Amino acid sequence: MMKRSRQVRRGGFTLLEVLLVVGILALLAALVAPNLMRMGDTAKIDLATSQVKRGGTIGNALKSFRFHVGVYPETDEGLAALYEIPDSLDEEDGKWKGPYLEGDPEDLKDPWGNEFNYRFPGEINEEEFEIWSNGPNGKDDDGDEDDIISWRKK
Repeated sequence: MMKRSRQVRRGGFTLLEVLLVVGILALLAALVAPNLMRMGDTAKIDLATSQVKRGGTIGNALKSFRFHVGVYPETDEGLAALYEIPDSLDEEDGKWKGPYLEGDPEDLKDPWGNEFNYRFPGEINEEEFEIWSNGPNGKDDDGDEDDIISWRKK
């Protein structure tokens, strides 16, 4: 009696099938990745906007400072006045009730890791403060298109 040899076919994928799947995944990644990147940039812009606008984190801290002290910090005192009593104030008169923000002044950065800019009195509105982020490009081109500002554009 002769034994018949059976060919056992193993279940698996051919090289062509694997390459086809990899190609489809690469195509999907090429279409989805730019949209995800834009969403990340949009989220950073929204975060910076929420920090610098008048009712934002920094804006509210500056308003509290003015409520207690009577004036906004000067430009040269900067946002550090929200963390430590400025030299221009007398510690004993008790007006400064800070710190008005948690953490350290060095930690107050925009979503791109750059320091916020602060000016008082403002150039656009002399009675108010101005805060802005240099935006995604990080360049200090006062008024650049990607800057995120606390004042309304005219």
